[in-house]
Amino acid sequence: MQSYSDKKNPASFPKSQRTSALNAATAPESSKLIFGRSLLAVPALFTTAFFLLSFLPRVQGNQTLVWSFWAATAVLATWLLVMYLRTGASGIKKSFVLTAPKPQHYIQAMVHLSVYTYWGWHWPPVQEHALLLLAQLLFAYAFDILMAWTRRDNYLLGFGPFPIIFSTNLFMWFRDDWFYLQFLMIAVGFMGKEFVRWNRDGKSTHIFNPSAFTLGLFSLALILSNSTDITWGPQIASTLSLAPGIYTYLFLGGLVVMYFFSITLIAASAAAVLFGLSALYYAITGVPYFLDSEIPTAVFLGLHLLVTDPSTSPRTPPGKLVFGILYGLGVFALYSILSAFGAPTFYDKLLCVPLLNLSVQWIDRSVQRLRDNKSLERIGLGVIPSRKANLAHMAVWIVFFATMTMIGKTDGRHVGDSVPFWAEACAEGRATACDRLLLIESNYCADNSGWACNEIGAHYIKGDVAAQDSELALGFFARACELRFQAGCLNLLEPERAMVSDPRAFDLRLLLREGGQNLLEMPETDLYQRACEHGWNHACQVSVASVL
Repeated sequence: MQSYSDKKNPASFPKSQRTSALNAATAPESSKLIFGRSLLAVPALFTTAFFLLSFLPRVQGNQTLVWSFWAATAVLATWLLVMYLRTGASGIKKSFVLTAPKPQHYIQAMVHLSVYTYWGWHWPPVQEHALLLLAQLLFAYAFDILMAWTRRDNYLLGFGPFPIIFSTNLFMWFRDDWFYLQFLMIAVGFMGKEFVRWNRDGKSTHIFNPSAFTLGLFSLALILSNSTDITWGPQIASTLSLAPGIYTYLFLGGLVVMYFFSITLIAASAAAVLFGLSALYYAITGVPYFLDSEIPTAVFLGLHLLVTDPSTSPRTPPGKLVFGILYGLGVFALYSILSAFGAPTFYDKLLCVPLLNLSVQWIDRSVQRLRDNKSLERIGLGVIPSRKANLAHMAVWIVFFATMTMIGKTDGRHVGDSVPFWAEACAEGRATACDRLLLIESNYCADNSGWACNEIGAHYIKGDVAAQDSELALGFFARACELRFQAGCLNLLEPERAMVSDPRAFDLRLLLREGGQNLLEMPETDLYQRACEHGWNHACQVSVASVL
């Protein structure tokens, strides 16, 4: 194996080494290039480690998962063999280009990892997914190296795969029975980075954020095939809020990314647009636009760690502002569009990112006409990026987020957390309120609330919230009875009565969680006080009686 850190004359090398010498001659000044046929041992090592993970109990517990690992290993091993035979026949030696690690790779990866750690502490499936996350990293390195060496003779070795894998899995991963699609999704992301490129500022670069590209494509496929249930996507989007103070935590992690990569205008403008439109919708309709938040936690994560990739977003401050505004508008519109078609709304933050990536050069060209605008220069929106201006924008963002927090629009209690609010809004005929009441009660019924199951059954008998369907009603009454909710059992005998009653203490422990953990350990006195604050009148009487 040979090492080259200086530029040499390629003609001085034997023909079999000439390509590698040319690679060395065109490598960046600060880089070091090493080459040799034995370097094939590196992707072989990644492949072997990936294969060995398949024998651990976490993988062996599901036969489909095992075969997913073995099929991916077979693809990588076959590719390696072909590469070995080709290099032996041609005499061309493959190479690694070694440079200083890129901050946009390792800093973002560390922020991603901190989110996994905090979120996983409060939602165990993240911990169970950790081994599969490692497996995807090993697969990604082997796949990316082999793909690069198939197209050329060098590979830039660094932390590049880390943010791609971490970012992809922060928004979607497939269930064990379908995990082979996860490896396909990762492969598509890296192929998009390698093949879908354009010239930007005189340099060939990838068009799409790799994780957003593959997430967008697979999201579209899952929607069209109505197969979202083979993923953990909805659960990932909803369980971020199980971690206490998640908005503040994501905000602090986002500040790190903003400081190093000057993407403050993207995240802050997107958040401001979403917050403003949500407030306007509430003022007009009397109900929240998003179910139980001004900006859903998964969207808040996306505007910090998905849409803000420095390589695939505008480079000028006004361009970043426009980009963030478009992301906020896109998410807001997609939420309604997906709802109208009966598709899961958590895709709203994923589908518009690839389209925005396509717009970055147009955005940057459009804002060039603002070059001589002195007013914009004074507020840090001139076309020339400025670190001082970014710090000023961060200060504005900190004040904006602090204001949102003080008025209870981030980690505080939200009006949408109250079931009585939605029941009252439905009775008053407010926009979407009845559909949302049914959705909320369905979620609580799935969480084993007998009260919620009985309420849904009553709706289907009365036809007040949903169309009358006695067969569905009986199914929900039976479920309520199984959960030992007395009214549900009585309704099984006389369904036409559609008897309802107040939720039990156990039900309240589910109904009052405010997007967090179930309140299984909360004392009943505190539980009923909390229920009273949520608008449960019977709980107010119990609370007062306990004080007396």
